[in-house]
Amino acid sequence: MDAVVYKGPHDVAVEEVDEPELESPNDVLIDITTTAICGSDLHMYEGRTSAEPGIVFGHENMGTVTEVGEGVETLSEGDRIVLPFNVACGHCRNCENGFTGFCTNVNPGFAGGAYGYVAMGPYKGGQAEKLRVPYADFNALKLPEGNEHEDSFALLADIFPTGWHGTELAGLQPGESIAIFGAGPVGLMAAYSARIKGAAEIYVVDRVESRLDLAVEHCDATPINFEEADPVEQIKEAHGDGVDRGVDAVGYQAIDPDTDPGDEAYDPARENPAVVLNQLIQVVRATGQLGIPGLYVPSDPGAPDEMAAQGRLGIDFGKLFEKGLRLGTGQCNVKQYNRQLRDLIIEGRADPSFVVSHRVGLDRAPEMYERFDEREEGVTKVLLEP
Repeated sequence: MDAVVYKGPHDVAVEEVDEPELESPNDVLIDITTTAICGSDLHMYEGRTSAEPGIVFGHENMGTVTEVGEGVETLSEGDRIVLPFNVACGHCRNCENGFTGFCTNVNPGFAGGAYGYVAMGPYKGGQAEKLRVPYADFNALKLPEGNEHEDSFALLADIFPTGWHGTELAGLQPGESIAIFGAGPVGLMAAYSARIKGAAEIYVVDRVESRLDLAVEHCDATPINFEEADPVEQIKEAHGDGVDRGVDAVGYQAIDPDTDPGDEAYDPARENPAVVLNQLIQVVRATGQLGIPGLYVPSDPGAPDEMAAQGRLGIDFGKLFEKGLRLGTGQCNVKQYNRQLRDLIIEGRADPSFVVSHRVGLDRAPEMYERFDEREEGVTKVLLEP
């Protein structure tokens, strides 16, 4: 079958690889109908992880069941399903408590597993024609038959639940104000989730105008372009003071607005991995709360300095303490949210598909990785159709 294979930094190719097979009675196999390129994939694509050539990418997957292990009880051939990016067993202590992003059984020596991602276990990715799904009864979320809401349902694998998770980590309540740094797919989904939850004011910080336009149109957000002026001052001027909640949907590749923008759409020399966290510490009111779904890593081969290379950041902890701020971190436990978010989509109360900018064939994956990595204007969320 064809699959997107990592060859080295800034190099992926669509190549023939072996088709998956059932390896356990609890497995199913699916034909992939939609898979997506994630911002997290770019960390591997750029050589910013320990990923080795040969990995099949893809942790945002949905498709149709084609083969069912003898131990699977709730799925049948022909079922349409979407998969959390988390691979989880369903019966370890963390899974039983809802922390499926931190399963202790699927990836020995590490809390958490995922499809097609470095250090997240032996699970092949779904940017391919077919995929093996372990612990399928637990991991699969059934969808209505047919092809309705295909784009929206595909986002249940990661970014819609992860955006929602950011607002949960921040403790957002109806009527409160929130500042979301990052208008990539997760940031836009956090802003959209904040709107659904009844936030009174939503501020979205980015520099890509097409993404800020989406935040205005679909999330009723106030756009803040950090290249134009200090984003903290812009938000405080608009709001009158510090906001109630903040979300970091950027992570460790944050751009420092005090550096020269230059001519490139994205310049790694401008990175400051602590800058967004420190801006949030400044802009959230005393006793407020920060949600941090943005990715941070324990080591970074491409870090701008030696401390960041070890996953250490120079955050303003004294100010955090002084203001009595609380914070929540960690990857999303998708199963905590995906069923309810699916039902919002089915009932017409949510349509996150506005974030999708491209749906293309699998053969165009190398091109779209390059364009997404360059933060090209108008490229927001790319879905691949094998």
